[in-house]
Amino acid sequence: MALKTTNGGPAGPNRRAFLSGAAALAGLAVTAPKAFARASDRVEGLLAQMTLEEKAGQLSVFADMIRPPIGDMNPLVNIRNAQTLTAEVKAGRIGALFNGVGAQAARDTQKAAIEGSRLKIPLLFAADVIHGFRTVFPIPLAEAASFDPHLAERTARATALEATAAGLHWTFAPMVDVARDQRWGRVAEGSGEDVFLGEVLAAARVRGFQGKDLKADDSMLATPKHFAAYGAVTAGLEYNSVELSDATLREVHLPPFQAAFAAGALMTMSAFNDVNGIPATANKMLLTDILRGEWGFKGVVISDYTADQELVAHGFAADDRDAARLAILAGVDMSMQSGLYIRYLPELVSSGAVPMAVVDASVRRVLALKEAIGLFDNPYRSLDPQAEAQRTATPAMRALSRESGARSIVLLKNDRALLPLPRAGKRLALIGPFADDRDNVLGAWGGFFADRRLSVDLATGLRAQMADPNSLIVERGCEVETTIAGGFERAVAAAQAADIVLLAVGESQDMTGEAKSRTDIRIPPVQMRLAEAIAATGKPIIVLLRHGRAIQLEGVVRDAPAILATWFLGSEMGNAVADVVFGAVNPSGKLPVSFPIDSGQEPFFYNGRTTGRPAPSDPNGQEYKARWRSIRNDALYPFGFGLSYTRFDVTDMKLSTQRLAWNDTLHVTAKVKNSGNLHGDHVVQLYIRDRVASRTRPVRELKGFQRVSLAPGAEREVRFELKRQHLMFVGDNDYWIAEPGVFDVWISNSSVDGLVASFELLPVG
Repeated sequence: MALKTTNGGPAGPNRRAFLSGAAALAGLAVTAPKAFARASDRVEGLLAQMTLEEKAGQLSVFADMIRPPIGDMNPLVNIRNAQTLTAEVKAGRIGALFNGVGAQAARDTQKAAIEGSRLKIPLLFAADVIHGFRTVFPIPLAEAASFDPHLAERTARATALEATAAGLHWTFAPMVDVARDQRWGRVAEGSGEDVFLGEVLAAARVRGFQGKDLKADDSMLATPKHFAAYGAVTAGLEYNSVELSDATLREVHLPPFQAAFAAGALMTMSAFNDVNGIPATANKMLLTDILRGEWGFKGVVISDYTADQELVAHGFAADDRDAARLAILAGVDMSMQSGLYIRYLPELVSSGAVPMAVVDASVRRVLALKEAIGLFDNPYRSLDPQAEAQRTATPAMRALSRESGARSIVLLKNDRALLPLPRAGKRLALIGPFADDRDNVLGAWGGFFADRRLSVDLATGLRAQMADPNSLIVERGCEVETTIAGGFERAVAAAQAADIVLLAVGESQDMTGEAKSRTDIRIPPVQMRLAEAIAATGKPIIVLLRHGRAIQLEGVVRDAPAILATWFLGSEMGNAVADVVFGAVNPSGKLPVSFPIDSGQEPFFYNGRTTGRPAPSDPNGQEYKARWRSIRNDALYPFGFGLSYTRFDVTDMKLSTQRLAWNDTLHVTAKVKNSGNLHGDHVVQLYIRDRVASRTRPVRELKGFQRVSLAPGAEREVRFELKRQHLMFVGDNDYWIAEPGVFDVWISNSSVDGLVASFELLPVG
């Protein structure tokens, strides 16, 4: 597929070679280790010996009930007991087990596969290890607020160290779905609403999980998911249908996947949803034509939990047999939990409904994957009980959890410089359902394997940094969605006895994540009534938001003089929040999602397109424009926004040229100065807009960001590069094109402000 331009000239490398964001200038195509370039003699030899049932077994993945997980978010489907599971391992009817942990039990199970099965093919051990294992780090959405790919890589590396020590080879992460509707619960699991940020963090997390050597004992296979467009489910409803154009699919929802593959990911997971009427798990266009054909992906595709069987409920497959046929033909190599492949593939091949070559190709990829991570030479890698004891919940892990938590917090408001608070001399009241709560610090998926004894609540974290811990009064006032007898009265009394109130309100852990879609993303009513009662005391309020998405703020919470977005920060949450509250850490987080004025604005995202009737700048301006009857379609707090305890000034923006030649580079520079009195970090952001194009373009698009760390009074120049490849978009016939014309470029502190200049991309030649 060649790229075209409006003037007929060549557009340079096509989408297979270029990424619009994270790897745009590296010319990276999807890569794979040598094991995937050509199957080894060992793999081909095994394949030649395998029966149809053994082949289907390598493509079948089941819940690990030999070392059963503490809990499971999915329905209990097709569960086998430990004895039955071990027998099927020995019979060669299972290729991988998931969501069981423990090095010794995994070692025993692997021994059953190596010594008990005919061909001695080792098992893969997988799990949903999303943002930490025993030690939990911030939810991915919170960590995205750091705008720091190095931090994301470090936390993923730490997660892999712990998880591989507990007998795992493979994680079902990172989730790289771009999510533009905050009603969707799984917003918490991704990097937010922006494509570029999603690309950068997807690549970082893959590098972190997998490390530098796939055969290393602490390397954990990454699985970017969910392929594809799961973040675009209609109305933010979990598992819902997706309707979008091919251009939006390719511009918004596919790039983070390609960034992950360019970073070395060897697996991906099909999505639950359909895309324009074709379920992703039976979508040949996605799984074969684009993924393998256009991109050259050589790795393994696994279904999500029973997603192949769910083709029947979609109304796309006639029955389970038909579902297995459709999934394997579309390009799903491994079936998770449904058991459809082991049950139906042998007969489907024997009857001619599925070609043997299709099954062989999938088995070859699975065996090559096991070879690539060293399992044939060392089947007991990552199955060392001694390592499990040594690499779990170490002081370094806890320190990283605390650091990443503090750097994920976003300061939304700080009137009259109420924050940071002094450690002594003030009597504080910590009020709200999350005040001393330890059950809602980890976030969605965080508690699956966590050591909950490590969880630090807000009260504990705050007291640890106060000169007099007794000067903190703690009252919940209410639960997340229900009252407590006498709770309001005790909370009001606590506020009256204090100088300043810390109000800990928001969502519970069970209100975010998979299957937690919300129609109304406001703080629950009982908490708002508590907030109003506290505000009536007249005491200054600092809001500590607990949330796994952007939420609608209203009333006294919205109007409080200080607001911190604290998300779900993991094991060290209480200490991380205290670090920011008392100024040990100067907040530097920026929002990866836009906070709407009202829930009814969703889906809402900063990089939408303008209309033929843009909203007037005057909120009281004329009607018959793109505006709501009661509010403008603006954000309360926009993407990229976040304050600091110091002040940063961005000045002196310069372009190296205002006429960018087709194959040249534009340098954009500016000066950033810390004009305040405290050391701090700032995230400087680069946005563009294509003024006139053959398809209407977003009002802004993030194309780069830099973190700068400056002492008071210090100044530094930031430099960005723009090339034609950064200006490309999907035009007619799904070609990636760049068009000559005028572009605006901003260097800014968020998606709605900044210094602006313009340049012209010149035609080729």
